[in-house]
Amino acid sequence: MRRLTDREIERLEQQGCSAENWQEIYVDEEGFRVEAVSNVHFYGTVSIGDMTAPVTIEEGFVRCSGLHNATLRNVNIGAGCLIENVGGYISNYDFGNGVYVNNVGVMAMQGGSTFGNGTLISVLNEGGDGNVVISDKLTAQTAHLMLANPCVRELAKREVQQRTPLDHAQVGDNSRIVGVGEMSNVCVGDACEIQGACRLSESTIQSSDAAPTFVGAGVVLENCVVAAGATVADEAKLYNSFVGESAHIGRGFTSESSLFFANSHMENGEACAAFCGPFSCSHHKSTLLIAGQFSFYNAGSATNQSNHAYKMGPIHYGVLERGAKTASGCHILWPAHVGAFSMVMGKLTQHPRLQKLPFSYVLASEGKTWIVPGINLRTVGTWRDVKKWVKRDRRPRGARRDLINFAFPNPFIIQNVVEGRRLLEQMLDAQPAADVLCYENCHIRREAAAKGIQYYDLAIRLFAYEMLNTNRDGGNETGADEWLDLAGMLAPRREVERILADVESGALVSTDELLMVLEQVHKDYASNAADYLQLLLQQQGGTMFVDLDHWLSEAEQAHELWLKMVRADAEHEFQLGDVDEETLRDFLQTVE
Repeated sequence: MRRLTDREIERLEQQGCSAENWQEIYVDEEGFRVEAVSNVHFYGTVSIGDMTAPVTIEEGFVRCSGLHNATLRNVNIGAGCLIENVGGYISNYDFGNGVYVNNVGVMAMQGGSTFGNGTLISVLNEGGDGNVVISDKLTAQTAHLMLANPCVRELAKREVQQRTPLDHAQVGDNSRIVGVGEMSNVCVGDACEIQGACRLSESTIQSSDAAPTFVGAGVVLENCVVAAGATVADEAKLYNSFVGESAHIGRGFTSESSLFFANSHMENGEACAAFCGPFSCSHHKSTLLIAGQFSFYNAGSATNQSNHAYKMGPIHYGVLERGAKTASGCHILWPAHVGAFSMVMGKLTQHPRLQKLPFSYVLASEGKTWIVPGINLRTVGTWRDVKKWVKRDRRPRGARRDLINFAFPNPFIIQNVVEGRRLLEQMLDAQPAADVLCYENCHIRREAAAKGIQYYDLAIRLFAYEMLNTNRDGGNETGADEWLDLAGMLAPRREVERILADVESGALVSTDELLMVLEQVHKDYASNAADYLQLLLQQQGGTMFVDLDHWLSEAEQAHELWLKMVRADAEHEFQLGDVDEETLRDFLQTVE
């Protein structure tokens, strides 16, 4: 870099430029073009990179790099940038190479900022103390562990506090910022596009060439971190929130103190103190997600929850396990816990804990709640969900931080299936004369309980089918009998407890180390799941298992029966007029 020559200063002044001190303006040794700078007012120290490279505005539209109609204070500009039509000013910003900035109001870095990193929010328990630290290293798993153990939260908080304070904000290479009203203390990654945003403050917008991020018209971000590949658009307003990899937030959606992890899709509605794990989905204006933990979730229209039970304030929360859904108009009064792949309909007020009854219909009506155990296993909706999530993972391979296991069935679900089958058998034995059984202030018809046992037997055989067809050699009969779902990652409880113990003892001293250990457990899933199957075989003894070959035959028959059930349900939908014949035919071809 070099200072400007007297001739260049004279020429710049002729082109409407001025400087507080021309000696503090530095330009590229050979690539500076004086004709490419007009009506620019310089304050403080400004450096200008090579201006010979063209700038791609959009595909097929290329312009010369340069500076026009702007006020710049303490700004560093990389090679091949075009900055023009700044209505206010740009202060304390560093621009990478190939950046395009046009028609912005104010871009300023003021005082010390962590750019949203270190923001402490209260998730689930809205009225409680902060329990999740937002940062650019946050994943679905580390957030889940923060809720389980404050040591993980303290680790993340300490790392943010130890970062060297920055006096400049950064905009990464090849990013585009157009039509933005205000950007205050915002860092932007590579290849990011910010188009027409209203106000962005105290936030980090991660982005990369492989996973570019888009922030669109009317967006407001305050104290937020947006992960690479995400989209926040169409007047969405987010406060104290985290948006995960390839997540989509748009169409006026509003969020306060909430988390949205990989591939979540939120539009029109609102969220408060919500933990939205991977593939959480809400599309409707009348939908509120509040104080709930979700993953692989689909919210029906007018779905909402209440965390103000009685008169104690917003202290309650609930869990919908992976794959759960809520029907249109569903209202759940927290606390409640709904099992995996269950469907909730009506107004649920009994605070039930139904995690041991996955695949259930939970129907609330006229002050009563009815449970139909296991029935959702046989539906075409469950089949579609299981298949679609893998295809809808929009994250580029090699840039996936959230650890997502799509296995179906899996040990986490099956452990509850086994408990659910035992629970139903006990209820039938304990209430031999009852036509309606009672559980967790809910009601189960006797014939539904008996049928539920059959569905759960089927689920166990389906798990064996999947495992024996993918890992015949695994298993040592010492597998963990209790599993956890860490917001999409499946792991034995003993492994998670070991990791947490290492964080508490100081054996794991950084978030990066924690992420590496979690990734290894994630990679060990097949082996650990095979061990769990062997333990399951051992526990069942002679009641269902004779030998492995016989059980594989039983499992194959169960798989065929499941496919038959799914096909029958799809044909039932056709008979109701919900799908046309071509759609049915195409779907049936995929059920194999």
